[in-house]
Amino acid sequence: MLCRRWGARALVVLSSGLVLSLGSASPGTAQDEQVLDPITVLGTKTEEKAIDTLAPVSTVREEQMQQIMPTRTSDIFFGVPGVSFQQRADEPGTSINIRGLQDFGRVNVLIDGARQNFQRSGHNANGAFYLDPELLGAVDVVRGPVANIFGSGAIGGVVSFRTKDVDDILKPGERWGGVVHGMVGSNTSQWLTSAIAAARVGQNVDVLVGGTYRDNSAYRAGTEGTQPIGALTGPGQEVFNSGSEVETGMAKVTVRPADGHSVRITGLTYNSDYNTGQPGATLFDTNAQQHLVTGGWRYSRPDDKLFDFDGNVYWTRTVNDQTKTCCTNNASTGPLGSKRSFAVDTTGFDLNNTSRFDIGIIRNAITYGVDAFFDEVTVADPTGTGDLFTPNGNRSVAGGFVQWKAEFGTLAEVIGGVRYDSYRLEGGGVTSEGDRISPKITVGIKPLPGITVYGTYAEGYRAPAVTETLITGLHPVTFADFFFLPNPGLRPEVGKTLEAGVNVKFDNAFIAGDRLRAKVNVFQNDVTDYIDLVPLNTGQVGGGGVVCTYVGVFPFNPDCFQYQNIAQARIEGVEFEGMYDAGRWFLGLSASRIDGRDVTAGGPLLTVPPAQFTATVGARFLDRKLELALRWASVAAKRDVPAGALPTDSYDLVHLYAGYKINPDTVAALSVENLFDKYYFSYLDAQTARIPARGLTVKGSLRIRFSDKTING
Repeated sequence: MLCRRWGARALVVLSSGLVLSLGSASPGTAQDEQVLDPITVLGTKTEEKAIDTLAPVSTVREEQMQQIMPTRTSDIFFGVPGVSFQQRADEPGTSINIRGLQDFGRVNVLIDGARQNFQRSGHNANGAFYLDPELLGAVDVVRGPVANIFGSGAIGGVVSFRTKDVDDILKPGERWGGVVHGMVGSNTSQWLTSAIAAARVGQNVDVLVGGTYRDNSAYRAGTEGTQPIGALTGPGQEVFNSGSEVETGMAKVTVRPADGHSVRITGLTYNSDYNTGQPGATLFDTNAQQHLVTGGWRYSRPDDKLFDFDGNVYWTRTVNDQTKTCCTNNASTGPLGSKRSFAVDTTGFDLNNTSRFDIGIIRNAITYGVDAFFDEVTVADPTGTGDLFTPNGNRSVAGGFVQWKAEFGTLAEVIGGVRYDSYRLEGGGVTSEGDRISPKITVGIKPLPGITVYGTYAEGYRAPAVTETLITGLHPVTFADFFFLPNPGLRPEVGKTLEAGVNVKFDNAFIAGDRLRAKVNVFQNDVTDYIDLVPLNTGQVGGGGVVCTYVGVFPFNPDCFQYQNIAQARIEGVEFEGMYDAGRWFLGLSASRIDGRDVTAGGPLLTVPPAQFTATVGARFLDRKLELALRWASVAAKRDVPAGALPTDSYDLVHLYAGYKINPDTVAALSVENLFDKYYFSYLDAQTARIPARGLTVKGSLRIRFSDKTING
């Protein structure tokens, strides 16, 4: 562990040395050059402006991230509708919820094209990834199964993270340079140092190397609020085990061997040390590691209409190593000092090509491809039962798709496609397999200049995870004793979504040079064979013919739980996001309201977040050198919850930001988060452990960019 820590720090120091020796936009970007709409491929695997995409697509670019000054990856999604998070204060991993769907791959998370499929059972989300936001250059989000061409399972949506490239560091004409960034924060202390160096070697080779070191001590909760029954920490108190130490490293090499060809190799590493567990529960000293390698080949030339190829192969390994440090010896978690390890290796590829042709005024693009991934779950817990709750096993998933996109001049657009998925799961003597064809159709029209109206029907298919199928064992809590039952008969989920949306795009709407962008959409997602934990009592027969034989200590509690297929779950809602930028000032608004229910039993779904509204308003002064912004988030109370779930109160948060460009390449910034020191609980976080969020926090940062041009003139 010591070698890993110093290795990561050495990479930061090395990058800093290289930097020093080398000498889209949204509300809040204060650049002198013309502001451009961000480009995305997440809707159709073809490049298009995000505002023009006939899908609920949102983008986050580096300028927005810098304004937010994030501590965790989840921070950068402020203002993205329909996206929430479930994460514990004592766990630096991130789990994404889109439209009330999360866990076990319902949201396809990609880092530089590599899937993130890690999962460890416990009082935490069933699916997490590890990533420092300091490494990011862009994030794209698409909500719903409309993006099923990006791989199997994404009935909730897709989140694609792109780490920084050479073009994020160097301006056109620069040969080498880099960025160093330092940030400090209060409550009680936060430290971040990062350095990224980049070079263009001739015309056809790009090289980038960098790293980060982040040290966050345990934070204090807000003071303004009342402690609810069952909360582990009161107002103003320090949140136990909420600190962590994170080191990351990144390296990229891009080679352009011929006209139109680009080959890229990327390596990322993440290492974090922290303690997990809350008072009264078992505590573990934990080390989380994530290693990722991707290799990509891109071919695209404007004069070649037949081939526009993009291929990517990847490997991701995520490991949690834990040592028990408290509190009692027991059969489930072992004696004090016992060790256990959870690892998931994911290997996969994604290959696709687009061919283009015109028929009269109709511009056609046919995109087709194949993809596959293989998960291997390896758990070692020689003195406990961790390998029962997160079983060993493997799963292979593969598929292919074809999509037709037709643009009828400037009046209409039609997108139709089909995807084929198949899977095979093995472990514990159980084999499960299946396949399906999922269609998609979208029709968009432009009734007025600047207005696009579209409707979509799309289906998605998610295979059961290894844990959902094979989990077994006694829950290790005396007052909540029950037995987990495996379900070899578990069936895949199928999401069927109806969606309607409106895109609004106007330039020079009210004054010369202003920009107005907005997206609003309504949706209904019917998930057939939705998989959820279901209680059973002694003698009842569960899925796959498995019988509950355990007799619990408490007669009013269920004796067993099993992942089962619910006949149907329905999730429906409305989302809005918009921005207006007048140059001197800007405004961004977003809102989402989602309802999800078990149609069969009639009750609410656990993972559907409360309604929320966000606003960002800001202004630019001193020839755009000074930027001021205020962000406000209003989250509704959540009372309609399943039996046993924890309701949460409403809350409002206000954040402030000030950034000053000392020169074109140096920015000093200050932020104040949770200005009024609210004591509050995020609904999804409260379902894993009732731990309050961070109170009033002040951060300061200095970001310096160097290059051969800035040093040599």
